[in-house]
Amino acid sequence: MNQKYSPEMRERALRMLAEAKLEHPNLMSAVRHVASLLGMSPETLRVWHRRREIDAGQRPGVPTDVAEENKRLRRENAELKKANEVLKAASVSFAKELDRP
Repeated sequence: MNQKYSPEMRERALRMLAEAKLEHPNLMSAVRHVASLLGMSPETLRVWHRRREIDAGQRPGVPTDVAEENKRLRRENAELKKANEVLKAASVSFAKELDRP
């Protein structure tokens, strides 16, 4: 089941996880406990926790803002490549028209 959670829910879950980590022997135990309280998948909460650590620089990885910028730039690059192909095709067409006697 793919369910979207609000940013407020995400923050609440991560706060609860931070508190639960103090009472549990390891992270996954705390993740399972908090996830069960909130009725969500432990994997969802684990991914959120990992993403927060990456964004805070506590874990190696690509921060969210950099990943979003890369995605935007890839999309823009693809659009520019398409536009460039259209312009190349148009210039070939116009060149043929000019070469006719």
